[in-house]
Amino acid sequence: MEEKVLDLLLTALKDRGLVKAGGRQRTDSTRVLAAVRDLNRLELAGETLRATLEALACAAPDWLAGAVSVREWADRYGPRTHSWHPPASTSKREEMALVYGRDGFALLEAVHAPDAPAWLRELPAVQVLRTMWVQNYHRTVTEAGAEVKRRESKDLPPGRLRLASPYDTDARYGLKQGSWWTGYKIHISGSCDDADGLDAATGQATPLGADGPPPRLITSIATTDATVTDAEMTEPVHHMLAARDLLPAEHFLDSGYASAELIVGMKKNFGVTLVTPVLMNSSPQARAGAGFDRTAFTIDWDKRQATCPRGDTSTWWSPATLRGTKAIVIKFDKETCRPCPVRDQCTRSKTGGRTLSLQPRELQEVLDHARLQQDDEQWRARYGTRAGIEGTIHQAVAVTGMRRARYLGLQKTHLEHVFSAVALNLIRLDAWWNGHPLDRTRVSHLARLDLSLAA
Repeated sequence: MEEKVLDLLLTALKDRGLVKAGGRQRTDSTRVLAAVRDLNRLELAGETLRATLEALACAAPDWLAGAVSVREWADRYGPRTHSWHPPASTSKREEMALVYGRDGFALLEAVHAPDAPAWLRELPAVQVLRTMWVQNYHRTVTEAGAEVKRRESKDLPPGRLRLASPYDTDARYGLKQGSWWTGYKIHISGSCDDADGLDAATGQATPLGADGPPPRLITSIATTDATVTDAEMTEPVHHMLAARDLLPAEHFLDSGYASAELIVGMKKNFGVTLVTPVLMNSSPQARAGAGFDRTAFTIDWDKRQATCPRGDTSTWWSPATLRGTKAIVIKFDKETCRPCPVRDQCTRSKTGGRTLSLQPRELQEVLDHARLQQDDEQWRARYGTRAGIEGTIHQAVAVTGMRRARYLGLQKTHLEHVFSAVALNLIRLDAWWNGHPLDRTRVSHLARLDLSLAA
């Protein structure tokens, strides 16, 4: 249901020929900060335990009074962690972390004791405490007693599973372009057709009041936790567009959304051409811009053979799996490569022959074609269309405050994003109908919007 309001708007816009399938669209993502504080591991442990005690004090005050030393724990966990400064000494901070750990395990034991009300362990705050302690602490029980230790960084669970806040259990730590944050990511898709393309594809006249190119409207909004990569969302975004019958013929994306597999898969499964740069050849020769990289070799897929720049052929062709993906490994005989006068320009191996690693034929040919296109000035000018999505993201952040979540949890945050997308579409429609420049919209335009569209 959270998508309903955007679905209704886009259906009305499709009926008026303002959005359509088969045109051009562009997509990009940006970070969203959760409505919680950033906490280090010490603060996270203390605040999680404090939040659990607060929940138990409300749900079962009489039981809590008999289970823990209320006065001592109230002094320790009464204030929120951001209201005081932790010790400056590393040893004292480590000792405080162990105190938190021992207290947390003691509270969990009390909650799960046979004489404790069974429903206490079902409280969300208790569930969060249990998960947080499993992720951050070790406990070893011996005849001498229980020993509690904090997990080392290498022993922490992967970021996609690791809780970042006791209050928003969907928020995660994210990293993009060297920037860390706690929260989510949003993927925004929007139309970017020109006027001629729109009229030719829909067969409809330009709506009254329109002037210049058609409005750039948001067609899809996807919200994920901060650890989900752009490439993981390429297919889901196309499924969302297909469900609205708004799949483009060309989809402009940055390299984070693309791979040879995705370029081929989107064309086969959705009929969509991804217009996107791909990662360049990462071989030592290609990075140095000197010597013979893979493109200097001729590949005969039918004969399963490669020919080097000097005309020698490979002696080994074998399917393989490299870093979890299918590949083809090609090798040249070391006796052929060893006396070669240009050996230093071809391989860094001191004794062996040259080795090539290729993707399966269909993927490799798509990758080679995409890399060749990227060097063409005409393709670069065409790809410049993608840059407009940055303006959409800027408007979303400046006008609707999309950079910061207002609510806790992924579902409510996504609902907020859907309503923000609808608001931006209405603002852009009003600006377009009233003859304002496409990318210079103001919130005040919304007040003059003709509400016949919504009706």
